Amino acid sequence: MLDLVRSVSAKTWLVLLALASAAALAAAYALQYLGGFEPCQMCYWQRYPYMAVIGAAVLGVASRFVRLALAAALLLFLVGTGLSAWHVGVEQGLLALPEGCAAIGTAATVAELRAQLLSAAPACDQVTLRFIGLSLSAWNGITALVLAGLTFAALWRERRVSY
Repeated sequence: MLDLVRSVSAKTWLVLLALASAAALAAAYALQYLGGFEPCQMCYWQRYPYMAVIGAAVLGVASRFVRLALAAALLLFLVGTGLSAWHVGVEQGLLALPEGCAAIGTAATVAELRAQLLSAAPACDQVTLRFIGLSLSAWNGITALVLAGLTFAALWRERRVSY
């Protein structure tokens, strides 16, 4: 794997990171819209770093700030890893449920309460899908951490390469 990092240019790495981020987002949207798994608020938060990596990669490829774009991607993947770890902690009951995930609103009647329950987003502390024993949040954290590692390797390589 490290040979791949050494043989690929920084701009190509940015393209690959953008494609990996797009694939992660496509998987999330496929699970949501094709699989019927409605995401909680923390799940949405975990998508934002991938979106930002795509933007940073496009700007890096289109400009001469390739190393800056790689550094931004590294930080964004680490943020994504942190968000995933936070979500897993909430799912396991180790961390408090964020305010954005708590139920809001009040109901004056049973009909209003029923309507709120039917339209409520999934709770952030409930795992709706596991794969090989891990929640999707845990898999997202693993993915973001691997991408952070690859980005670090590409950035480390760039410290010795000049254009």
